[in-house]
Amino acid sequence: MPKSKLQTISGETIPEPRITLMAVWLIFLWVGLPILVIGGLLDLAVQLIFGVCTGLWCIAG
Repeated sequence: MPKSKLQTISGETIPEPRITLMAVWLIFLWVGLPILVIGGLLDLAVQLIFGVCTGLWCIAG
């Protein structure tokens, strides 16, 4: 991403945009959590259909 021109208001420089903790949390909720839920449901479906446990709880246990 190219650097934008330095912006000032009343002689004060505006800080550059950055990722906040709230953005990280929202990314986890909207991307990470659905992937975890879908993966868990797929593991459960494989276990119920084929009788083979492929989840992390089976490998670790």
